[in-house]
Amino acid sequence: MSNKKNLKRSLGLLDVFAISTGAMISSGFFLLPGIAASKSGPAVIVAYILAAFMILPALLSTVELSTAMPRSGGTYFFISRSLGPMLGTVMGIGDWLALVLKCTFALVGLGVYLAYYVDFDPKLIAMICLLIFTVFNLRGAKESSGLQVGMVVLLVAIMALFIVKGLPEVESFRFTPFAPFGWNAVLPTAGLVFISFIGLNKVASVSEEVKNPSRNLPLGMILSLSVVTVIYGLGVYIVVGVLPKETLYSSLTPISDTATAFMGKFGAGAITLAAILAFATTGNAGIMSASRYLLAMGRDHVIPHAFSRFSKRKTPHYAILFTVGIILAVILLIDIESIAKLASTVQILVFAVINIAVLVMRESGLKSYDPSFKSPFYPYTQIMGIIVAVVLIPEMGLLSTLFTFLLLAIGIIWYNLYVRHRVTGSSAVGQAALRIAERLLDHDAHALGLDAELRQILKEKGLRHDDPFAQIIREADFIETEHNTRIEDLLEKASLLLSQKSGVSSEIILSSLLERSYRGETPADDGVALPHLLLDEVDSFYLVVARSITGIEFPTAHQSIHAAFVLLGSSKNPSQHLRFLAEFASRAESPGFIDDWLKADGREGLIEVLLTDEELDES
Repeated sequence: MSNKKNLKRSLGLLDVFAISTGAMISSGFFLLPGIAASKSGPAVIVAYILAAFMILPALLSTVELSTAMPRSGGTYFFISRSLGPMLGTVMGIGDWLALVLKCTFALVGLGVYLAYYVDFDPKLIAMICLLIFTVFNLRGAKESSGLQVGMVVLLVAIMALFIVKGLPEVESFRFTPFAPFGWNAVLPTAGLVFISFIGLNKVASVSEEVKNPSRNLPLGMILSLSVVTVIYGLGVYIVVGVLPKETLYSSLTPISDTATAFMGKFGAGAITLAAILAFATTGNAGIMSASRYLLAMGRDHVIPHAFSRFSKRKTPHYAILFTVGIILAVILLIDIESIAKLASTVQILVFAVINIAVLVMRESGLKSYDPSFKSPFYPYTQIMGIIVAVVLIPEMGLLSTLFTFLLLAIGIIWYNLYVRHRVTGSSAVGQAALRIAERLLDHDAHALGLDAELRQILKEKGLRHDDPFAQIIREADFIETEHNTRIEDLLEKASLLLSQKSGVSSEIILSSLLERSYRGETPADDGVALPHLLLDEVDSFYLVVARSITGIEFPTAHQSIHAAFVLLGSSKNPSQHLRFLAEFASRAESPGFIDDWLKADGREGLIEVLLTDEELDES
């Protein structure tokens, strides 16, 4: 795979939590409870909690895909790589639009709350705030995320104060009748408030910028959903238990009205500040994540390639500015409830496809698909997520359903008119077909398409904390080759050494290594070769390291090989095997590696070239 410009990894666990939490706690909490309660009564509490549970399968699937493929574009990248470019195009446009609608929803809410303090039209205020957040996003992800963290910390603190003060004020008689419009109104209401949780996927869209994504993505997203669900459940419980239904059902500022009822002007001011922070965090995170969808689609030529270009500050400035332009148009043209329904409907469909993507990736047989977090209860979790979408979308109303199908039609037309002749990527569906062809034609599909891209991602992700890479190197056998050594001679020596440690016949190891080398299945370039083999009979990993001062001619290599790492691994753990190979390749690509390798003094010198200072200190 050709090297692409990558975004800087600058976001930590707190940033992940802040982006996800800030994206969720906004209009869905500060604007929607009154509208939602008017449709289901006090049972709106159940609707919010039900929506949180319904998003859980999509969250688990998103985390799995994010840790396997931490790339900008999030769900677009996952879907295009697993289900093919056409569905990736359609869902990428859909998910980008859902994020735009969610961001717009938050900015309009920000305008509504601020209009109580300044004598301006709410939409004008929303546009001014949009301009401010645009400036932060153009400056860079870390600057934008730093603003995000500060706002979210203050927001959660104010909401904790609201809950502590509000719980004793709840009046039980306000919950009777609990479902005045019938229990059948709860599911449509859950669909309406579903927008309150769709910010979770915003983190996936900036996963390329997350440090240690294997840890920070799942931990940050799951922690965020847990905290937000508690805040929503208790917060809406207090609102219903304090406000008279006549006030609640007509209120666009239900949380502020509730705080006024039991904390007076101070409470109203604090909650208004929290609302402003919530809307601001969602608006800021929305611009950041939606622009990364355009960045990823621009990289793949799904949209004009200009959207993948970076400014001097390493931000996708064209993608940011276009996203901001569409948000501005939606602010001017669409009302609040319509925005909520449209965003929820589109996102429900995208989440269904995300669950399908995990099913396809798991069944594709790609060894390089290596998520550090795997969704539990597979495949039942994913099947449940698909069922949720099938049940919810019809409940969103005819207009929202028709809009979703219109979006699908537009995406398919765009793909056929613009994208189809430009895309070059491969998908897991395609890989599954290639696997069938491999069985029939004895052709190795793993050097093609998606597998190569996933291997590049493995190199960038690096080792996991429990991978015994340094131990394998310390326990390796080292060979100094003589002048005019042939590849057959080297692999024969390596096979004998590997046989002594693994107990596998040296003839089996040698014949397999030679066959793979002559078939072009051994990575070999820039002076480094990685002969490798997976066997069922092997329970661990064994390594032979060879150095050739004069160089060895290697099949398919464009220049002589000076460093060879012959790895024998267990087929029970192919992903770890690939991580080791990716790490060898990554370290061999460091500047001056071959020069240092050739000048190293003996075994210990070679080990010092291969290991980092920290790994050497541990030994």
